[in-house]
Amino acid sequence: LTAVIQEAYVHGISTRSVDDLVKALGMRGISKSQVSRLCEEIDERVKTFLERPIEGDWPYLWIDATYVKVRQNGRIVSVAVTIAVAVNTDGRREVLGMDIGASEAETFWIEFLRKLKRRGLAGVKLVISDAHEGIKAAVSKVFRATWQRCRVHFMRNALAHAGRSGRRVVSAFIATAFAQDDAGAAKAQWRQVADQVRPKLPKLATLLDEAEEDVLAFMTFPKEHRAKIHSTNPLERLNGEIKRRTEVVGIFPNEAAITRLIGAILLEQNDEWAVQRARYMTLETIAPLRDDLALTLPATAA
Repeated sequence: LTAVIQEAYVHGISTRSVDDLVKALGMRGISKSQVSRLCEEIDERVKTFLERPIEGDWPYLWIDATYVKVRQNGRIVSVAVTIAVAVNTDGRREVLGMDIGASEAETFWIEFLRKLKRRGLAGVKLVISDAHEGIKAAVSKVFRATWQRCRVHFMRNALAHAGRSGRRVVSAFIATAFAQDDAGAAKAQWRQVADQVRPKLPKLATLLDEAEEDVLAFMTFPKEHRAKIHSTNPLERLNGEIKRRTEVVGIFPNEAAITRLIGAILLEQNDEWAVQRARYMTLETIAPLRDDLALTLPATAA
């Protein structure tokens, strides 16, 4: 019965629904406190998962934040739950960690990334996220890695400057830069687009000028990876599942309850990825990103 109740809880079923489930199984009802006690067993598994050592090199790191409501000192506040997913040099994808913060200022991002580094995260070449406040500086300070501003989120911001009638044309214009074969050609096309829209849409042109480096960062990486590294889209399905299950809860009683539920969802997703036979990225395409490759190649050649 414990396993059934724990599984139901992790799938976002409310305490009241768990009570109905227990009755449907022909047993007496179960109180909120009993459900809570049973679910505390989940805490240990989640803690072990979220604090495990990180081994090897992880060239690509995706970070995204989702917001949930929690009670704090008698008030209901919104907090950011950040999630980190990465791909290692074996081409395997894993959930590396999560954190809860009241804001997304630079200090929060630095501490989040430092926690991952302390657990062993290394070899990071590109960090992909939305344009959260302070994240670019944090990425540079903690990992000396390149930051990729999520292309999908950027396009939403850009099209807001295009007006309803101009969105389709502007979208097609910007897409021509993404279609180029290399970073140099992409940047040249990007500047051309910015100059073309400047007379009629100066705010959009300014946005393009300022965002060029961050939105086109992915173009300097292997062509085979670009579809997966230009945005936070690889996290969309995971985020959707988190939103679906947290909406059932509504308002969390405390931060420990947030960690329990979202941590369990992340653990479940990680297990699912672990049993998939196909790698997220092939060994052949990800091998050039290994930090030790430069050391091994001369020896092999000799």
